[in-house]
Amino acid sequence: MQPKNPLDWMLSEALDQLTRAERLRQQFGRQEACWEPPIDVLETEHELLILVALPGVNPDNVETVIHDGVLVVSGQRTLPPELRNARIHRLELPQGRFERRIALPLGRYAISRFVMDGCVALRLAKS
Repeated sequence: MQPKNPLDWMLSEALDQLTRAERLRQQFGRQEACWEPPIDVLETEHELLILVALPGVNPDNVETVIHDGVLVVSGQRTLPPELRNARIHRLELPQGRFERRIALPLGRYAISRFVMDGCVALRLAKS
C-alpha cells in the first residue's frame, strides 16, 4: 500500500471542513426553515393523526397553522443553554428552524397536540 500524498490529503481535509462549515451555516446562520422533520400521517373515520419526529422539542413551542388546505408545522430545535458552550463531537439531530407542510384532505379540523414516544402528535378532529 502506497503512502498518501500529503497534498491530496490536505485537499481532502479542506473540502471536508468546508462541507461541515456549510452544514453548520445552514443550520445556525439563517432564519428561514432549514430542515423538515419526518412525519407519519394516519387517518380514521373521525380524525387525522400526524406524528412529527421532534425529540427534545416542547410541543408548546411548535406552531401549527392550516392555510389553503395545507397544515404548516414549524418551530425551532436548539441546544439547551447549558450545552451551548460544550465541545460538539457529533451533532446528528438537526438544529435550527424547521418547517413541514402537509396537504390535507378537504374538510374542517380542530387541532390538538400532545407528546407521544418522542414525537409531537397532532390530532386533527374532523368536523
